[in-house]
Amino acid sequence: MKLFKATLASVLLGFALHISAAESILLHADTPQVSQDGHRYTVPSGWSIRHSGALAVMTVPEGGSHLALVDVTSADANANTAVRAAWKIYAPSTRPSLLSAGDRPLRQGWRAVRGYSYASANEKRRLSAVVRQHATGFNVAIFDMAIDIAEKRDAEIELLLGSLAPNGYAPERFSGVTAHQLAGERLAIFDAFVEHARQSTGVPGVAVGIIQNDKIVMAKGFGVRQLGSGDTVDADTRFMIASNTKPLTTLMLAKLIDAGKFNWDTQVRRIMPSFKLGNAQTSESVLMKHLVCACTGLPRQDGEVIFEGENMTPASVLPLIATMQPTSALGELYQYSNLLAGAAGYIGGQVQHPGMETGAAYDAAMQALVFDPLAMQDTTFDKATAMRSNYASPHDLDIKGRMTQVDMDVLSMSQVSRPDGGAWSTVNDLLRYLQMELNYGRLPDGSRYIHSAPLLARRVQQVSRGEHEGYGVGLKIDQSTGTLMLHHGGTDAGYISDVMWWPEHDVGAVILTNAYTGGVTLRNVFRRRLVELMFDGNPEAMANLKVFSAMDRSDASAHRAALTYPVPSRLARTLAPRYRNKALGDIQVILKPGSVWFDFGGWKSAMAIRKQAAGKIDFVTVSPGLGFEFSQIDKTQLMLSDGVRDYVFVAE
Repeated sequence: MKLFKATLASVLLGFALHISAAESILLHADTPQVSQDGHRYTVPSGWSIRHSGALAVMTVPEGGSHLALVDVTSADANANTAVRAAWKIYAPSTRPSLLSAGDRPLRQGWRAVRGYSYASANEKRRLSAVVRQHATGFNVAIFDMAIDIAEKRDAEIELLLGSLAPNGYAPERFSGVTAHQLAGERLAIFDAFVEHARQSTGVPGVAVGIIQNDKIVMAKGFGVRQLGSGDTVDADTRFMIASNTKPLTTLMLAKLIDAGKFNWDTQVRRIMPSFKLGNAQTSESVLMKHLVCACTGLPRQDGEVIFEGENMTPASVLPLIATMQPTSALGELYQYSNLLAGAAGYIGGQVQHPGMETGAAYDAAMQALVFDPLAMQDTTFDKATAMRSNYASPHDLDIKGRMTQVDMDVLSMSQVSRPDGGAWSTVNDLLRYLQMELNYGRLPDGSRYIHSAPLLARRVQQVSRGEHEGYGVGLKIDQSTGTLMLHHGGTDAGYISDVMWWPEHDVGAVILTNAYTGGVTLRNVFRRRLVELMFDGNPEAMANLKVFSAMDRSDASAHRAALTYPVPSRLARTLAPRYRNKALGDIQVILKPGSVWFDFGGWKSAMAIRKQAAGKIDFVTVSPGLGFEFSQIDKTQLMLSDGVRDYVFVAE
């Protein structure tokens, strides 16, 4: 849920001026391509492509946003000279202003990868480049897109760049391979790696679990629940699991299907006639599975819950989604939506408990249909209950780059739309859930908890997320290694988690962390190292840990370097005492000695400033947890952009 307004933007390059329609080919299907140097990649359906020697330019269906690939071959070239050469080929008259550069994780057989970020006056566009080194040269990807288009086309961009592989590369595949037993030396290696990764990333605490062949082979904690305390993490420590709530919510819905209440293809309006979205046609077409498939065509719209959550109730979620407008056709694009998943859970609760208050009905349905039968005794939606004893506090970096605790008020917002991300749980409870998934609906005593058809329907891909990845019904589907992995991640202020399983190999794993910065890296390398030990995969996790950790430090440092803190008094005096936006509510400006604070009602933050290239000022939240930037339009207006919508706050 951590959101930053993009600051990596570009001027309109004028490149499109010399790309005529006649020179470009419109693609009517996902189409494999080969670059001049023999590198393979796939261009999405609906995009157009133009080739010119070492240059290939792909343009999105909306036009005006491009992704270019340039082959650079030179005996004395390095990544820096390669990216400069690529710019001369792509846009000869452009001299982009470099913000930062750094190594990136290895992927798809490239020898080295380095990323570059650029800035300019046009904050509606994002500009970056990635240089990939192969045996005889470099391939440079230049990303030049409007931010809203990049958000909308994210899965297609992943298809294009995720499929990009060097000439002669044979992808790593584990189909037909039997997973090793995670025991003895392999388990000891993994145990040591987790602690090394925790220390390298600076994450205070992590809990992990592994189940294999119906046996728990690891369930333990590393580090502490809260910095400065001696309270250690264990397998019963509660963490906020954020979007890992979604698979549990869809399991509750599957139980209702198993009981004959509806099915995944039931029209939502048959269950709830008052249901509607911002588009009438979509409202009529939406089936129950569409609410939790990230394929309904609606972009994220989390701002109302984050900023107005203290004034909302679960009953507010359904009216809120009635204002949401689709930006793509049903089933066309992967577009993640928390609020739709929240609505799905609340509708399921009403089916199980008609007439009961919306939140209470959902909570009761989850308790009776999921938590109790799976013996998930420490899983709860109630923050006060979660914090009574063994729980991990959230952490993130402060304005000085120090890991510190996040204000728990921020987490209260997760309760409003809790079916999509409001659960607290433990490694031991989530291993019980995974055991049922791996046993295809049976409990440890062999009794059937749920029939396989509604359970397994959640694992059927509804929309693509890349070349070998997709999204099912509240589950991510990954076949990039040739063997099926199902999982879901969770991200909230100060918490990162993942729950994953390989059904063909009867292996499942859980990782829960109590830090945002570093937590994402820890989650990624955890999954990769596990794959390496299960299948003797290419040893990438340790190298990528170093790269990811360096990226975390570099990105955080660059973010801090661009800020001025505290806000100079002359700029503080340009702020009105209060601002209001109809959708996101009020901002009360609090001037303290030596600091400026924005109070949003449910939570508040100290502020810094960032000067835009055009000379305007952004006010940036810097208290650990959530990150937002408010552009000062003039003395009476501030604007917050989430990449898709602009919210204007007017002085009162």
